[in-house]
Amino acid sequence: MIKSDSATKLADSGASPSELIDARIEALGDWRGQTLARLRALIHEAAPDVVETWKWRGVPIWEDAGILCTGETYKAVVKTTFARGAALPDPKGLFNSSLEGGTRRAIDFHEGEEIDEAAFKALIRAAIELNRSKKKR
Repeated sequence: MIKSDSATKLADSGASPSELIDARIEALGDWRGQTLARLRALIHEAAPDVVETWKWRGVPIWEDAGILCTGETYKAVVKTTFARGAALPDPKGLFNSSLEGGTRRAIDFHEGEEIDEAAFKALIRAAIELNRSKKKR
């Protein structure tokens, strides 16, 4: 993972959030980087107009009318946390983490697991629809 000092220097240099995410993926250099890169690509496929941001001392965030999800990397998992995941339909049962909360839901991806790409993209599209419907009110 990018050390916080390296991320801070890159952020302080005026690097864009997309460049910071690129650097995080490259710095990981293992299955976590590959998984984060694949999830990022799926997010962009589902939501071509998504905005990438970088918050909370180095967490990739994808937004459209509000936060859709985060892309956190840990030693044993890559976690995507959906800001309003509890309100999203999840017919394929992708959410497997942060299930006790009333608002958020997360998906922990472990090394070697296959990603149900269609179901993941459906969650992204549903999150966008929910964010946009809330914004209109």
